[in-house]
Amino acid sequence: MARTPRLTPDDHARVLAAVEAAEHGTDGEIVTIVTERSDSYHDAALQVAILAMLLVVALAAVDPLRIELWLSGFTQGWDAAPDPRLLLGALLVVETLVFLLVRLALSYMPLRLALVPKATRRRRVRRRAIQYFKVGAERRTEARVGILLYLSRDERMAEIVADEGIHRAVPAERWGDAMAALVHETRDGRPGAGMAAAVERIGAILSESFPKTETDRNELPDRLIEL
Repeated sequence: MARTPRLTPDDHARVLAAVEAAEHGTDGEIVTIVTERSDSYHDAALQVAILAMLLVVALAAVDPLRIELWLSGFTQGWDAAPDPRLLLGALLVVETLVFLLVRLALSYMPLRLALVPKATRRRRVRRRAIQYFKVGAERRTEARVGILLYLSRDERMAEIVADEGIHRAVPAERWGDAMAALVHETRDGRPGAGMAAAVERIGAILSESFPKTETDRNELPDRLIEL
């Protein structure tokens, strides 16, 4: 899985300008967050290593006689029955080595991510986006009009999470164009351009339901937060 490049200072400036321009026409508050990844997936790596270890037992069960003959050649001769303790000990050693080798291989994050099902990655990204939204935007505006645009670079996935005021007024499918713009640019290696394009579309939608009023004030930071 190709990794999305880090954002440059120019990307930060571009997203900041897009947020300021978008909020110029709406009372809505847009928060933008980009993170390297949404989860370490240590549990997935552990599960794969355990499955590999169990596969050793399964393969041994397919043809145990061949393994017995092979082991007896190192001990008492080809015609002697192998010691069951030797069989179990050898099996445990092989299982341990396989487990450790797989765990070591999966310390390489791109490989680990490639083995995690897409649905699992999607759930983890969504969960992390909601966590950041609760900390950085939820109910932090007087009219409940905060919205989070979140990009997880390694998973190459994004989420939009809106406060209750926006959620009541704007159907979730309206954010489709913003997400499409972000995903398209990010896949081409331009995450900064994707974030800016998505912010522009979010601002256009917010301006319809929450147009700028004279009493509006900037309640949330406009800067791009990169974690």
